[in-house]
Amino acid sequence: MAIVFKNITRDQTDLENIKHLYQTAFPDDERAPFGLLMKRAARRNVNFFSCRDGDKWVGLIYIVNYRDDSYVFYFAVDDEQRGKGYGTKILKAAQKKYRGRRLFLAIEEVDRRYKNYEQRVKRRSFYENAGFSCTGQKIKEADVIYDVMSVGGRVDPKAYHRLMAGFAGLYLLLYTARMYDPQD
Repeated sequence: MAIVFKNITRDQTDLENIKHLYQTAFPDDERAPFGLLMKRAARRNVNFFSCRDGDKWVGLIYIVNYRDDSYVFYFAVDDEQRGKGYGTKILKAAQKKYRGRRLFLAIEEVDRRYKNYEQRVKRRSFYENAGFSCTGQKIKEADVIYDVMSVGGRVDPKAYHRLMAGFAGLYLLLYTARMYDPQD
């Protein structure tokens, strides 16, 4: 079967599953308030999708768009469906849906200084196998540093800042995110 994206602002059938997955898949310091995500999902430049394989719910993907960029802000596969290839299928379906745009995401920084270094390496390999490449860029949100991966090349840091400012609005004043290149 093919992955189908259902916009949760129009079809909230999977909303409870999505909320539970969101709250369990992401650490507290990496989660925006769920109510804010729902409110922003009503905007034209935001896509909050329930991911389904036929009648089976398999995960979620939350994408914020700005000009030619599409930022995979959140992505998770249901615990019961992990290890069955759904993560790759969802990301490939997103690449097809956003063809012609730069699709990018941020993963926890891959560096030996972290206790879960091997887990981070596996995560990066997963995204590479799904078609994403490391850009060499970083994003710092609060105290968390991320590596940027994309399909379509490097991300313009100014465009990223505008994307985030447009998404978060006044909330950005409390929760700043900054993209940079460690080589600069």
